Amino acid sequence: MVKVVSPISNREVEAVSVDFEAKAEPWATYELSDGSTIKLRTTPVGILRLEGEHDQAGNPMYTVSSNTVIRVVTAPKGLRGTPTVSVQMPGQKPAVTGPEVR
Repeated sequence: MVKVVSPISNREVEAVSVDFEAKAEPWATYELSDGSTIKLRTTPVGILRLEGEHDQAGNPMYTVSSNTVIRVVTAPKGLRGTPTVSVQMPGQKPAVTGPEVR
């Protein structure tokens, strides 16, 4: 168990890690005002149930740690450019899998 601050009571409460299994991870598609189209997907990396905390319907409260993956589907030619090269530190291996998502 860990302690977290409840968004409802603003007090520190015990939280229990809850295992989970993804049933679906759909992409959400957005058309931007600059003419680009992007897709987003939020992937949970951890879920905690707040002990003794419940919403207005009496359901248990959860907190979710997640990563958001962003994929550019289309972009206008005027926004496209030369790929950005990451700075490599001495002794560091070059990235081969793409950007790190934080």
